[in-house]
Amino acid sequence: MWPRIDGLRVLELGTPGKLRTWLTDLTLSGTKRATAGLLPLDYEAEGEELEQIGERLVLVDSSGERAGEIEITRVELTPFAEVTWEFAQAEGEGYSSTEDWRETHRRYWAEQGYEVSHNTTVVCLWYRVVSRAGESPNRDPAPPT
Repeated sequence: MWPRIDGLRVLELGTPGKLRTWLTDLTLSGTKRATAGLLPLDYEAEGEELEQIGERLVLVDSSGERAGEIEITRVELTPFAEVTWEFAQAEGEGYSSTEDWRETHRRYWAEQGYEVSHNTTVVCLWYRVVSRAGESPNRDPAPPT
């Protein structure tokens, strides 16, 4: 089970250190509006349920402290080879193409000990920031997308 803070599941982007700091900063600035996980690695192996639209998650920094809160706005299960340019752009990490996205993610997951195939299911999470550390979470419904 994923850790919880204040009853909400926790979202940890990337691995602790420079990568997590960079991804968290991109999220808090609004540049990063999506993230990818692998169904077999991040959900099935951990016995974790998929996020649901409208679910709130606590975004944490490298030390495990609350950096903000996000709300899930879209969840898509997509074969690795079919992840779209729209999603790659929403990740906000400066990819030049979907192939660039695939190579970067293939390398990242290989470093985590998992080899992806064209058919590996990617969980594409889209989200919006509802608060940053020290702010009270915005309880207004998500704006139309």
